[in-house]
Amino acid sequence: MKSRYRFFCLTLTFVLVLCTAGQVSGSAGTDEKKAVSSIVQMIPAAVDMKETDGPGNLYALSAVLMDGDSGRVLYEKEGYTARPNASTTKVMTCILALEKGSGDDYVMVSENAASQPEVKLNLKEGEQYYLEDLLYSLMLKSHNDTAVAIAEHIGGSVEGFAKMMNAKAKEIGCTNTHFVTPNGLDSADAGGIHQTTARDLALIMSYAVKNKAFLHITQTRDYSFSDITGKRQFSVHNANAFLDMTPDAISGKTGFTGNAGYCYVAACENEERKFIISLLGCGWPNNKTYKWKDAMKLLEYGKANFHKETYWQEPEIPAIPVKDGTDESSGKESGKENKENPGKILTETGTGFADVYINGQIQASDSDKKKQILLKEGEKITCHLRIEKNLTAPVKKGQKIGQVTFSLGELVLDNYFVTADRNIVKITYLWCANKVFHDFFH
Repeated sequence: MKSRYRFFCLTLTFVLVLCTAGQVSGSAGTDEKKAVSSIVQMIPAAVDMKETDGPGNLYALSAVLMDGDSGRVLYEKEGYTARPNASTTKVMTCILALEKGSGDDYVMVSENAASQPEVKLNLKEGEQYYLEDLLYSLMLKSHNDTAVAIAEHIGGSVEGFAKMMNAKAKEIGCTNTHFVTPNGLDSADAGGIHQTTARDLALIMSYAVKNKAFLHITQTRDYSFSDITGKRQFSVHNANAFLDMTPDAISGKTGFTGNAGYCYVAACENEERKFIISLLGCGWPNNKTYKWKDAMKLLEYGKANFHKETYWQEPEIPAIPVKDGTDESSGKESGKENKENPGKILTETGTGFADVYINGQIQASDSDKKKQILLKEGEKITCHLRIEKNLTAPVKKGQKIGQVTFSLGELVLDNYFVTADRNIVKITYLWCANKVFHDFFH
């Protein structure tokens, strides 16, 4: 027994010396291995082709054509300039009412709502209506009194509802929008004048058309309803003439005020491509048809020049060496050749120790890999892989070790983390002692 104990002590001493030498040797080469800290791959996802021209001259002061699925601006003319946007504001009013209210809510008409200027339904103070019915009045005929009645019901007051509108705009991704009224009438408060940009307005419509109830309301041609008592009867007809100009139109909202001019925002679908068209300052009285001409010109431009493409490209992720570690799950450690997976050993050193390797896993789902975007001829999507060149134990499974970025020019489409596929335990003196004890007595 004593000889066995002496043998155990001698073996433990030898292993501890070996660990010390291995760690010193590993640290000596650290500066050399840090020479490259990351790897970048660039994978083209489209073929170079001749670029096409823009849509030509437009009447609108500001215009945007947007990919309704990705939110990417495909074309813009002063698309980031803030301007009054009239009754296109009611897109936001409607979507907030759908999200925060219920169609069978009773809406009480206040004196403030009843006193709104034309265009109006001529609501009377004290009347009650179903919220759902008022939404058709709001979106088909753009009634200003209806908008205020809805706002007061949902937000408690026009001011309270305006705060909700601005919060929602920021949530959606708007960067230069300020709402004061629910109907879009020219107005201002301490935060500034009521305004948005063609880009922000397109983004709001892109968000709104994801709501099936919103689509159903804005696609309805004619609608009839009454107040709750049934004493007053109403019929409204959809003022969005673009629905009858092209089969591609699926939603839209017109608008006009003295400061805003004619405005229009629409959503169109063609061959699984979704286009959002946004126009601000598109003529003043006697130029009422300019918005239809501009909208059609942008739609045709989008249909002719943009195709839908799945942009996922699987990057090649190199195995990453991990110093001073062991993969206990596979029974492999630094300095021991793994016969089942010999590629996991980097090099043999003078101490008999070497680096183990881990693999990276991209945290992307199957649906992520099926994402599509509208691309113009000649545009390219690049896939950038940034990955650590070396790691030092310990490494935990799921630890972030890199990132994959898909981009189109300066526009970042998606980011996905790359994580370690398993645990790597650090080799310490305690680990060596436990290892020797385990191997000797078992």
